[in-house]
Amino acid sequence: MFGDLLRRLTAPDPAPLAVPDARIALAALLVRIARTDGTYSPHEVSRIDRILASRFGLGPFEVVNLRQDAEILEEEAPDTVRFTRAIKEAVPHDDRAGVVEALWEIVLADGERDHEEDALMRLVAPMLGINDRDSALARQRVENRG
Repeated sequence: MFGDLLRRLTAPDPAPLAVPDARIALAALLVRIARTDGTYSPHEVSRIDRILASRFGLGPFEVVNLRQDAEILEEEAPDTVRFTRAIKEAVPHDDRAGVVEALWEIVLADGERDHEEDALMRLVAPMLGINDRDSALARQRVENRG
């Protein structure tokens, strides 16, 4: 279903993604972080939907379609590195802190920090150009809103 997008994501020197593809890549990364601990709870799904609606100005129907497509893409995609690289290319640096904050929202959605989720965050944040300090600040903002 997403063969062309996957080929572009796995290209040696991928071109920046168009907005629809960047949206689905970000959504798939959110799904991947939610599934990292072996569970994909309704609370995490709801949080992903809220993030996508807020970030992209989508209505409920559009959000559900985007998330469902992202779930399929996440299952088919080879690795997190390529998602992250595509998002880094598609999202301006100033907005990437918001991406890391959105990822922390998913990690913290179930009220527990899992070792696998933490490890994935330590991998993804620097790949997005966000240093450990700024990632920790993003996590603290999410925890303080909690």
